[in-house]
Amino acid sequence: MSVTVSPIRRGWRLIQPLFLVLALFFIALLLRSQWGELSRHTWRIAPGWLALSGLLMLGGWCVEVWLWRFALARLGGELAYADALRIWFASILVRYIPGNVWQPLGMTVLARQRGVRVEAIVGSIALYQAVNLLSVLPIAGVYLLTVGDFGLLQPWLGGATDWLVALAGLGIALFLLRPGWLIGLLNWALTKAGRPALNATLSTRHLLALLLVAVLAWLCWGGSFAAITFGLTAYTANEMVLALPHLLAAFPIAYAVGYLSFITPSGLAVREGVLYLLLAPLLGGGPTTVAALAIRLWQVILEVVVAGGVGLWARKTDIG
Repeated sequence: MSVTVSPIRRGWRLIQPLFLVLALFFIALLLRSQWGELSRHTWRIAPGWLALSGLLMLGGWCVEVWLWRFALARLGGELAYADALRIWFASILVRYIPGNVWQPLGMTVLARQRGVRVEAIVGSIALYQAVNLLSVLPIAGVYLLTVGDFGLLQPWLGGATDWLVALAGLGIALFLLRPGWLIGLLNWALTKAGRPALNATLSTRHLLALLLVAVLAWLCWGGSFAAITFGLTAYTANEMVLALPHLLAAFPIAYAVGYLSFITPSGLAVREGVLYLLLAPLLGGGPTTVAALAIRLWQVILEVVVAGGVGLWARKTDIG
């Protein structure tokens, strides 16, 4: 039986590698544009800051796994935390394939092997992603209203700060007041895909708990980015205090924009570009460029190491 692939989907598959090449080309251009500053700068790698960055990144992953497992439980699926951790890291590396769908697909296959309904798995991943993205809105809102601005885009967007913050607050308020909308959207998508709807409910209390946990995860990731930034360049204590809120907020904002771009694996170049736009006026173009690329490289290294360690642990446990 042959499967017909639509022309749009076939075309998208053909142009995805082009986006990856363009992303790498953009990064090369960014490095070239900052080469003078980069060559004059005194660089270092402080092991203590690097270790702290790694620990915060691990903490962010552990919180994210808890968040996904909680969402799964709300939709009628049950997984032990250890099993959820294994599934998360067993599928984490494939997300660098263009399309942003391969990690969810891997998680679905692995969780299904443990007896969880496909609808609950797919719904929980979608709910996790929705909450994860929604939780960036209060972070961005608080940042813009207190210590932040739009960086290089401030001349164009600065006048709309209050309106944008109000829209973000309205979006969060609507979902908190009508949390069932998220379940309704999930069931609509499942029905369109020919799958049975989920018999689940989501209260305001549950959604608020999910959002707060997601904010905690983002603070871990922002802290990891701040730590590696401080580890690459010598800053005074006062400079670090002033830069910290910008770094904590810039990373989740950039990550969300990169994820929503869908055009490059894991938002490659899009995330780095947003970090540059937000932080270059504060840190300088060279340090911002290196920090944005360093957190990407450090994340990939730790993902490979942790995924390998979890795989060996799972194999040893299964054998035992």
